[in-house]
Amino acid sequence: MCGIAGIYAYRDPAPPVDEEELSRIREQMARRGPDGAGTWLAEDRRIGLAHRRLAIIDLSDAGAQPMASADGRYRITFNGEIYNYRELRRELETKGFLFRTNSDTEVLLHLYADRGARMVVALRGMFAFGIWDDAERALFLARDPFGIKPLYYADDGKTFRFATLVGALLEGGCVDTAEDVAGIAGFYLFGCVPEPFTFHRAVRAVPAGTTLRVGAAGSSGPKPYFSITEEFRKAEAAPRALSDAALEEQLRAICSDSMLYHMVSDVPVGIFLSAGVDSSVLAALGAQQNPDKLHAITLGFREYRGTPDDETVLAERHAGELGIRQTTRWIERSDFRDQWRSFFADMDQASTDGVNSYLVSNAAGASGLKVAISGLGGDELFGGYPSFRDIPRMRRLVPRPYVNS
Repeated sequence: MCGIAGIYAYRDPAPPVDEEELSRIREQMARRGPDGAGTWLAEDRRIGLAHRRLAIIDLSDAGAQPMASADGRYRITFNGEIYNYRELRRELETKGFLFRTNSDTEVLLHLYADRGARMVVALRGMFAFGIWDDAERALFLARDPFGIKPLYYADDGKTFRFATLVGALLEGGCVDTAEDVAGIAGFYLFGCVPEPFTFHRAVRAVPAGTTLRVGAAGSSGPKPYFSITEEFRKAEAAPRALSDAALEEQLRAICSDSMLYHMVSDVPVGIFLSAGVDSSVLAALGAQQNPDKLHAITLGFREYRGTPDDETVLAERHAGELGIRQTTRWIERSDFRDQWRSFFADMDQASTDGVNSYLVSNAAGASGLKVAISGLGGDELFGGYPSFRDIPRMRRLVPRPYVNS
């Protein structure tokens, strides 16, 4: 994870970009990017970009950001990882694009120069980025299809600001902090803040699977390029008849391919391994790809040690059978109490979930890992909990006028 930010004073009455404000926004995200920091301001001070770096691909200084194209027309601040960047690079090289780094960041720069906003449909990965086009005097923002990487913005009608975190925008000191009732009510209803809302009226999320362009006349508003709802609708409209065996083989191939791409990095790859099915399957798929690169992290609770609820026994056995490195980090009730305050302090948008992910991420960080794979989302996709299987049945019981089709 990295931290990205930018300020664009797009209307003449707006004051020039305040470098100190941009620096405050950037440094509020220091924990997201401990490997480096960078800031760029245009000569006319109408646009500025900032970045906090967590180096994963091309660990050299050449991968530092904000990054500029060779001719200086484009500049980018990017958070995430593009898993198919090598294939995209080869394609761009055949078109005459020259590369000065081995980073996926530079691939994004050239891809935008080649395809403009249409570039996003070619990307496979998790991302949030902003690209400045000096010739067009326009800022382009994009967020990955599933919204894995966060991206927020504030627009007061004269100046447009964006950042990875809501708290970072507020830290700049120039964004209205008035509360948003819709965001607060959404949190109490759903246990999280429903996008595009936040707790603050002036700040909105760039929705998952959308792009946003800001020119001299202002923002064009988020423009969708991907919708999971539409994907499900397409699948329902054209169902494929497959045998159980064929379906199982196809699922295995898709999961193996996904794991192959998720292990693209220049640093070791961690995996959060419990005794659950999701993480065990992911560990097995990763071991098939590159067991030496994989490092499993297991969270153990001392109060459960030696009981049937102790997941470390199965996790350690599974890691040994797969031949991958494994580390167990033990915590107890007092650790949970001690980290509770830090958990809330580090949380940007409030959520009633995520404590387990926070604790195991701390364990991964203590083991020197920068990236890790988890089974988060697997239960939602495969119906791992009874509640997910109950939803379709509940939907059929609701009168049609109340069902959002």
